[in-house]
Amino acid sequence: MAAYCAAVPAKAGVLTHAELVRRFPAPLIVGERDTELPVWPLFKQNATATELVGYVFESIDLAPIPGFAGVPLNLMVAIDPKGVFIGVQVLSQHEPVFLDGLGEAPLLQFVQQYKDLSLKQNISIAQGTRSGARADAANAHIDGVSKATASVRIINQSILAAALKVSRKKLGFGAARDPDQIAQVRGDVFEPRTWQQLCDDGLVQHLRVSNRAVEKLFAGTVGAGLDSVALNQPDELFIDLYLAYVSVPTIGRSLLKEGSWRKLQGRLEAGDHALLVMSSGRYSITGEDFVPGSVPDRLLLRQERLPVDIRDLDLDVRFAQGVPGFENVTVLRVIAQAGLDPAGALDFALPITRNKGIVYPERITRELGVSYQLPSHLLIPAQASSKSWQGIWRTRQNELVLLVAGLLVLAAALLMQRHLTSDARRFVWLRRIYLLYTVGFIGYYAQGQLSIVNITGAVQALVAGRSLEFLLFDPMTVTLWIFVVLSLVLWGRGTFCGWLCPFGALQEFSHQLARLLRLPQIRLRTRLDRQLKRIKYVLLALILSSAFFATEWTDRLVELEPFKTAITLNFVRSLPFVLYAVALLMLSGVIYKFYCRYLCPFGGALALLGKVRWLNWIPRRSECGTPCQTCRHRCDYQAIAPAGTIEYDECFQCMDCVVIYNSEQKCAPRMLELKRANVIPIQPVMKGGENK
Repeated sequence: MAAYCAAVPAKAGVLTHAELVRRFPAPLIVGERDTELPVWPLFKQNATATELVGYVFESIDLAPIPGFAGVPLNLMVAIDPKGVFIGVQVLSQHEPVFLDGLGEAPLLQFVQQYKDLSLKQNISIAQGTRSGARADAANAHIDGVSKATASVRIINQSILAAALKVSRKKLGFGAARDPDQIAQVRGDVFEPRTWQQLCDDGLVQHLRVSNRAVEKLFAGTVGAGLDSVALNQPDELFIDLYLAYVSVPTIGRSLLKEGSWRKLQGRLEAGDHALLVMSSGRYSITGEDFVPGSVPDRLLLRQERLPVDIRDLDLDVRFAQGVPGFENVTVLRVIAQAGLDPAGALDFALPITRNKGIVYPERITRELGVSYQLPSHLLIPAQASSKSWQGIWRTRQNELVLLVAGLLVLAAALLMQRHLTSDARRFVWLRRIYLLYTVGFIGYYAQGQLSIVNITGAVQALVAGRSLEFLLFDPMTVTLWIFVVLSLVLWGRGTFCGWLCPFGALQEFSHQLARLLRLPQIRLRTRLDRQLKRIKYVLLALILSSAFFATEWTDRLVELEPFKTAITLNFVRSLPFVLYAVALLMLSGVIYKFYCRYLCPFGGALALLGKVRWLNWIPRRSECGTPCQTCRHRCDYQAIAPAGTIEYDECFQCMDCVVIYNSEQKCAPRMLELKRANVIPIQPVMKGGENK
């Protein structure tokens, strides 16, 4: 069967039953997609019986862990009924290091190493130089990829998290519990405890082992008598180990100083867990060859007999008063997607290995064990609706509050446009401040840049009949989309394109910088401007068509957007992409918002969606266009027709024309009205007006 899995090259896209039949031909039989879990069973005809060969599934359906570029990888994973990997293939990936750095070949070689490994083993990425997967009954080490350490860790976590979900639900692992039905740690409960109280209550677990006790573990094996220190000093300390569930407030805030507690919280994502390991003695879980940030070989975590991936956080912590000192202190992280249930028992094991022989040494491993259980009052019981994305929303609630506050400020400003634009100078500075908020907070900090990728991802999922639940793993994007949809109904595309697009704000600042440097400003002729504005609709049609009919082209076409380079990756990318994004910004310095107006497929999509707009919200007078052309000449977007009407599909809601409309010094019809009323003397108006 492994031969079948490797025979067909992977291509970007979402699996269908027909595609799986192509990948797993006869004598294999691909069953129907499961109604409860997004997996396909694989069968094989054996005489008169049909036997289950395994399950195949996509990692993005079960563990959509964002990659280095902010987009989850998608891998096809196949496991047999015993939890052994049949094979892993790459379906789609957006990792910059594999797209335009090292190329995809190292990635394909990396995932091939999972074949024949078992979910019951502790699978970790090896440090240093190794040659292929190395495994024993409990452990397996696979080679990483140089210069792609972060990416392969994410891939490993995606594969294991998705496969463990399937094994728990379909293979009976972990008592066949629903992997989504897990308890949650209560973040609102803090009961201060002393060190002794934590130990007495079992919130800090203790294991003390002498050399004599370790020697007894190897009695009767070829490993007996190999440790000279244990033989000569049998009563000396081998290890004095303390374990604590430090991400629980009652435990963590009692053990750590406040600064260390806050630092720890800042390093954990939604639903993550942190474990504090403190030890003294001749044996440490971090051996001499341990690399910070990696998976420790000397401490294993299992739950319901299944291994759980733990990784060093490389975090230096300071203890609160009254906590004793230790020779070795390590904080380990368990990611949310690993499915750890804090209400269940945590079984820790310290594997101790002895080698007999020199050339081809025989390895003998024995384990020391310690169990850990949190009390129920520190937990929120599992609920039927518990999903991992909910934890992400809770964790990012502070960012969401800032985002919602910013959106409410913008909505209020747009609803009270007359007051906002009554003072032109004040309006200019308010707009600049808001655009700084858009670039700094929405863009670089919160990573809330909406993109055509949001649309193509949804299209591909719907075409394949998949759930859109994966979108909920990015609360900032969902919140922005809700506001943008509402603003499309009220005002059209301009709310996002003119106020909430981080790259659009960057272009506006590049234009202002170009003006300060006195660079020439180019205003295209009306006919050419109209023709160029059609390009974005052509690009939109190409990208959406690829999402429906040629998904292998979608990843290439969406690179027409510079958003990933300029905002998501902060220009840390290969040179061609960086030059493209920088060139667009420079071009926008002399041709106002060149990319937004002419090339942006996402802007084109919003323009089409904005046709459902209810309001023609920009005020007009009967004299607008005939004879007055002031607003039209001053509109850098060239979104006002000669007749004076607003072309809302191309309006970016900058409100410069509204400022003019309300001005007693710039609006000629308004000035005439006041003249007739003998309020102010009429003043001449410069043709074409001032630049922005």
